[in-house]
Amino acid sequence: MTAMASLEATSELQSRLSSLSFSSFPGVTSHHCDSEPPGSLQNTNLTESFTQSSNQASMNETKEDLAKGNEEAPAELALGEGGEENNSAGTCQLSAEIKEAAQMPTLPPPTTWTSAAVKELKAKLRTEKDSVVTVYRGDIMTVHVPTVPEAKKVCWEFATDGFDIGFGIYFDWTPVTSRSITVHISESSDDEDEEEELEGPLGNDDVERGSKSQTNSNLAEILPVYRQDSHLSVQGGSHDFPGEGTYLLKFDNSYSLWRNKTLYYRVYYSA
Repeated sequence: MTAMASLEATSELQSRLSSLSFSSFPGVTSHHCDSEPPGSLQNTNLTESFTQSSNQASMNETKEDLAKGNEEAPAELALGEGGEENNSAGTCQLSAEIKEAAQMPTLPPPTTWTSAAVKELKAKLRTEKDSVVTVYRGDIMTVHVPTVPEAKKVCWEFATDGFDIGFGIYFDWTPVTSRSITVHISESSDDEDEEEELEGPLGNDDVERGSKSQTNSNLAEILPVYRQDSHLSVQGGSHDFPGEGTYLLKFDNSYSLWRNKTLYYRVYYSA
Protein backbone atom coordinates (compact mmCIF):
# COMPACT_ATOMS: atom_id res chain seq x y z
CA MET A 1 0.00 0.00 0.00
CA THR A 2 2.81 2.37 0.75
CA ALA A 3 4.32 1.90 -2.73
CA MET A 4 1.00 2.62 -4.38
CA ALA A 5 0.58 5.78 -2.34
CA SER A 6 4.06 6.97 -3.30
CA LEU A 7 3.40 6.31 -6.99
CA GLU A 8 0.15 8.25 -6.90
CA ALA A 9 1.84 11.14 -5.12
CA THR A 10 4.54 11.25 -7.81
CA SER A 11 2.01 11.26 -10.62
CA GLU A 12 0.11 14.08 -8.98
CA LEU A 13 3.31 16.12 -8.64
CA GLN A 14 4.19 15.63 -12.33
CA SER A 15 0.71 16.76 -13.33
CA ARG A 16 1.06 19.92 -11.31
CA LEU A 17 4.49 20.69 -12.75
CA SER A 18 3.26 20.24 -16.32
CA SER A 19 0.47 22.69 -15.71
CA LEU A 20 2.85 25.41 -14.62
CA SER A 21 3.96 28.21 -17.18
CA PHE A 22 6.70 30.84 -17.28
CA SER A 23 4.11 33.46 -16.31
CA SER A 24 3.77 31.84 -12.90
CA PHE A 25 7.22 33.20 -11.93
CA PRO A 26 7.66 36.96 -11.34
CA GLY A 27 10.19 38.76 -13.64
CA VAL A 28 10.11 36.08 -16.37
CA THR A 29 7.80 36.32 -19.37
CA SER A 30 7.08 33.79 -22.05
CA HIS A 31 7.50 36.51 -24.73
CA HIS A 32 11.16 37.10 -23.80
CA CYS A 33 12.07 33.45 -23.86
CA ASP A 34 10.15 32.72 -27.06
CA SER A 35 11.79 35.59 -29.00
CA GLU A 36 15.29 34.28 -28.37
CA PRO A 37 15.09 30.53 -28.04
CA PRO A 38 18.26 28.71 -26.99
CA GLY A 39 18.75 27.38 -30.50
CA SER A 40 18.90 30.83 -32.09
CA LEU A 41 21.30 32.59 -29.71
CA GLN A 42 24.12 34.58 -31.45
CA ASN A 43 27.84 34.70 -30.66
CA THR A 44 27.71 31.85 -28.20
CA ASN A 45 30.71 30.11 -29.92
CA LEU A 46 33.80 31.21 -27.94
CA THR A 47 36.21 29.91 -30.62
CA GLU A 48 34.51 31.95 -33.30
CA SER A 49 34.57 35.05 -31.13
CA PHE A 50 38.26 34.61 -30.44
CA THR A 51 38.99 34.14 -34.16
CA GLN A 52 37.11 37.28 -35.10
CA SER A 53 38.92 39.23 -32.39
CA SER A 54 42.31 37.93 -33.62
CA ASN A 55 41.47 38.80 -37.24
CA GLN A 56 40.51 42.32 -36.20
CA ALA A 57 43.77 42.72 -34.24
CA SER A 58 45.78 41.44 -37.23
CA MET A 59 44.05 43.93 -39.52
CA ASN A 60 44.89 46.77 -37.12
CA GLU A 61 48.55 45.68 -36.92
CA THR A 62 48.74 45.44 -40.72
CA LYS A 63 47.42 48.99 -41.05
CA GLU A 64 50.01 50.22 -38.52
CA ASP A 65 52.84 48.41 -40.38
CA LEU A 66 51.72 49.91 -43.68
CA ALA A 67 51.69 53.36 -42.13
CA LYS A 68 55.21 52.88 -40.73
CA GLY A 69 56.39 51.49 -44.06
CA ASN A 70 55.10 54.56 -45.87
CA GLU A 71 56.92 56.82 -43.40
CA GLU A 72 60.22 54.91 -43.76
CA ALA A 73 60.01 54.48 -47.53
CA PRO A 74 61.69 57.82 -48.41
CA ALA A 75 64.74 56.99 -46.27
CA GLU A 76 65.06 53.54 -47.81
CA LEU A 77 64.64 55.01 -51.27
CA ALA A 78 67.33 57.59 -50.62
CA LEU A 79 69.66 54.88 -49.37
CA GLY A 80 68.93 52.79 -52.41
CA GLU A 81 69.65 55.68 -54.73
CA GLY A 82 72.97 56.36 -52.99
CA GLY A 83 73.90 52.69 -53.18
CA GLU A 84 73.12 52.62 -56.88
CA GLU A 85 75.20 55.77 -57.39
CA ASN A 86 78.19 54.31 -55.55
CA ASN A 87 77.84 51.05 -57.42
CA SER A 88 77.69 52.95 -60.68
CA ALA A 89 80.83 54.91 -59.80
CA GLY A 90 82.70 51.72 -58.92
CA THR A 91 81.57 50.10 -62.14
CA CYS A 92 82.70 53.10 -64.19
CA GLN A 93 86.12 53.09 -62.48
CA LEU A 94 86.54 49.36 -63.08
CA SER A 95 85.46 49.76 -66.71
CA ALA A 96 87.99 52.57 -67.19
CA GLU A 97 90.79 50.41 -65.75
CA ILE A 98 89.83 47.47 -67.95
CA LYS A 99 89.62 49.74 -70.98
CA GLU A 100 93.01 51.30 -70.23
CA ALA A 101 94.60 47.88 -69.74
CA ALA A 102 93.04 46.66 -72.96
CA GLN A 103 94.49 49.62 -74.88
CA MET A 104 98.06 48.84 -73.77
CA PRO A 105 99.67 46.37 -76.18
CA THR A 106 101.74 43.45 -74.96
CA LEU A 107 105.43 44.21 -75.37
CA PRO A 108 107.64 41.61 -77.04
CA PRO A 109 110.80 40.47 -75.23
CA PRO A 110 114.09 42.11 -76.14
CA THR A 111 116.80 40.62 -78.31
CA THR A 112 119.81 39.88 -76.10
CA TRP A 113 123.33 38.60 -76.70
CA THR A 114 126.66 38.20 -74.92
CA SER A 115 130.25 38.64 -76.04
CA ALA A 116 133.60 37.62 -74.63
CA ALA A 117 135.20 40.90 -75.74
CA VAL A 118 135.04 42.42 -72.26
CA LYS A 119 138.49 44.03 -72.38
CA GLU A 120 137.87 45.60 -75.78
CA LEU A 121 134.56 47.14 -74.67
CA LYS A 122 136.07 48.52 -71.46
CA ALA A 123 139.03 50.02 -73.31
CA LYS A 124 136.71 51.70 -75.79
CA LEU A 125 134.29 53.09 -73.20
CA ARG A 126 137.08 54.51 -71.04
CA THR A 127 137.66 57.08 -73.77
CA GLU A 128 134.02 58.15 -73.86
CA LYS A 129 132.54 60.65 -71.45
CA ASP A 130 130.14 59.39 -68.76
CA SER A 131 130.41 55.80 -69.97
CA VAL A 132 132.17 54.55 -66.83
CA VAL A 133 130.32 55.04 -63.54
CA THR A 134 130.30 53.58 -60.04
CA VAL A 135 127.07 52.10 -58.79
CA TYR A 136 127.46 52.16 -55.04
CA ARG A 137 126.29 49.41 -52.71
CA GLY A 138 122.55 49.56 -52.12
CA ASP A 139 122.02 51.91 -55.08
CA ILE A 140 120.05 51.63 -58.32
CA MET A 141 121.03 53.53 -61.44
CA THR A 142 118.21 54.12 -63.92
CA VAL A 143 118.91 55.36 -67.44
CA HIS A 144 115.89 57.09 -69.03
CA VAL A 145 115.97 56.77 -72.82
CA PRO A 146 113.08 58.45 -74.72
CA THR A 147 111.99 57.22 -78.13
CA VAL A 148 112.85 59.43 -81.13
CA PRO A 149 111.22 59.65 -84.58
CA GLU A 150 114.56 59.14 -86.35
CA ALA A 151 115.14 55.65 -84.92
CA LYS A 152 113.28 52.37 -84.63
CA LYS A 153 115.02 50.63 -81.73
CA VAL A 154 117.17 51.17 -78.65
CA CYS A 155 120.42 49.23 -78.09
CA TRP A 156 122.66 48.72 -75.05
CA GLU A 157 125.96 47.12 -74.00
CA PHE A 158 127.55 46.91 -70.56
CA ALA A 159 130.19 45.16 -68.48
CA THR A 160 131.51 45.41 -64.91
CA ASP A 161 134.74 44.92 -63.00
CA GLY A 162 135.05 41.91 -60.75
CA PHE A 163 131.39 41.27 -59.84
CA ASP A 164 127.93 40.95 -61.39
CA ILE A 165 125.11 43.53 -61.35
CA GLY A 166 121.33 43.41 -61.69
CA PHE A 167 119.78 44.61 -64.95
CA GLY A 168 116.20 45.08 -66.17
CA ILE A 169 114.22 47.13 -68.70
CA TYR A 170 110.84 48.84 -68.45
CA PHE A 171 108.86 51.07 -70.79
CA ASP A 172 106.89 54.12 -69.72
CA TRP A 173 104.00 54.94 -72.07
CA THR A 174 103.76 58.52 -70.82
CA PRO A 175 104.11 60.97 -73.77
CA VAL A 176 107.69 62.15 -74.27
CA THR A 177 108.37 65.72 -73.15
CA SER A 178 112.17 65.67 -73.49
CA ARG A 179 114.48 63.88 -75.92
CA SER A 180 117.47 63.93 -73.57
CA ILE A 181 118.88 60.70 -72.16
CA THR A 182 119.12 61.14 -68.39
CA VAL A 183 120.60 59.09 -65.54
CA HIS A 184 119.05 58.83 -62.08
CA ILE A 185 120.90 57.39 -59.09
CA SER A 186 118.86 56.39 -56.06
CA GLU A 187 119.11 54.24 -53.00
CA SER A 188 117.00 51.11 -53.06
CA SER A 189 114.49 52.55 -50.56
CA ASP A 190 114.12 55.76 -52.59
CA ASP A 191 113.59 53.79 -55.76
CA GLU A 192 110.95 51.64 -54.10
CA ASP A 193 109.11 54.74 -52.84
CA GLU A 194 109.14 56.21 -56.33
CA GLU A 195 107.83 52.97 -57.82
CA GLU A 196 105.03 52.84 -55.24
CA GLU A 197 103.95 56.35 -56.21
CA LEU A 198 104.07 55.63 -59.93
CA GLU A 199 103.26 51.96 -60.04
CA GLY A 200 101.33 51.12 -56.89
CA PRO A 201 102.35 48.39 -54.42
CA LEU A 202 105.36 46.40 -55.59
CA GLY A 203 107.07 43.55 -53.79
CA ASN A 204 110.76 43.89 -52.95
CA ASP A 205 111.87 40.78 -54.81
CA ASP A 206 115.37 39.36 -54.80
CA VAL A 207 117.25 40.64 -57.83
CA GLU A 208 118.74 37.18 -58.26
CA ARG A 209 115.23 35.75 -58.85
CA GLY A 210 114.00 38.62 -60.99
CA SER A 211 111.37 41.19 -60.17
CA LYS A 212 107.65 40.87 -60.77
CA SER A 213 105.86 42.77 -63.50
CA GLN A 214 104.85 46.32 -62.72
CA THR A 215 101.27 47.20 -61.80
CA ASN A 216 101.14 50.76 -63.11
CA SER A 217 99.08 51.05 -66.29
CA ASN A 218 101.70 53.40 -67.83
CA LEU A 219 104.74 51.27 -67.00
CA ALA A 220 105.28 47.96 -68.79
CA GLU A 221 107.93 45.36 -68.06
CA ILE A 222 110.16 44.30 -70.92
CA LEU A 223 112.86 42.45 -68.98
CA PRO A 224 112.65 41.82 -65.22
CA VAL A 225 115.69 42.70 -63.14
CA TYR A 226 118.11 39.76 -62.96
CA ARG A 227 121.72 39.58 -61.87
CA GLN A 228 123.90 39.42 -64.98
CA ASP A 229 127.40 37.98 -65.23
CA SER A 230 128.64 41.23 -66.72
CA HIS A 231 132.10 40.75 -65.16
CA LEU A 232 132.58 37.63 -67.30
CA SER A 233 131.09 38.72 -70.65
CA VAL A 234 129.59 41.74 -72.33
CA GLN A 235 125.82 41.87 -71.93
CA GLY A 236 124.05 43.45 -74.91
CA GLY A 237 120.66 43.68 -76.52
CA SER A 238 118.08 45.76 -78.39
CA HIS A 239 114.33 46.40 -78.44
CA ASP A 240 112.06 47.75 -81.17
CA PHE A 241 110.04 50.84 -80.27
CA PRO A 242 106.47 49.77 -79.38
CA GLY A 243 105.36 53.39 -79.69
CA GLU A 244 106.05 56.74 -78.07
CA GLY A 245 107.45 56.55 -74.57
CA THR A 246 110.57 56.26 -72.46
CA TYR A 247 112.75 53.23 -71.77
CA LEU A 248 113.97 52.71 -68.21
CA LEU A 249 117.20 50.69 -68.06
CA LYS A 250 117.87 49.73 -64.45
CA PHE A 251 121.33 48.77 -63.17
CA ASP A 252 120.59 47.38 -59.74
CA ASN A 253 123.19 47.02 -56.99
CA SER A 254 120.66 47.16 -54.14
CA TYR A 255 121.33 43.55 -53.15
CA SER A 256 125.01 44.27 -52.42
CA LEU A 257 125.78 45.26 -48.84
CA TRP A 258 129.54 45.82 -49.18
CA ARG A 259 130.67 46.08 -52.80
CA ASN A 260 130.46 49.02 -55.14
CA LYS A 261 130.32 48.10 -58.83
CA THR A 262 132.27 49.79 -61.64
CA LEU A 263 129.97 49.82 -64.65
CA TYR A 264 130.96 50.30 -68.30
CA TYR A 265 127.93 50.94 -70.46
CA ARG A 266 126.61 52.61 -73.56
CA VAL A 267 123.09 53.14 -74.89
CA TYR A 268 122.37 54.16 -78.48
CA TYR A 269 119.66 54.21 -81.13
CA SER A 270 119.43 52.19 -84.32
CA ALA A 271 117.41 52.75 -87.45
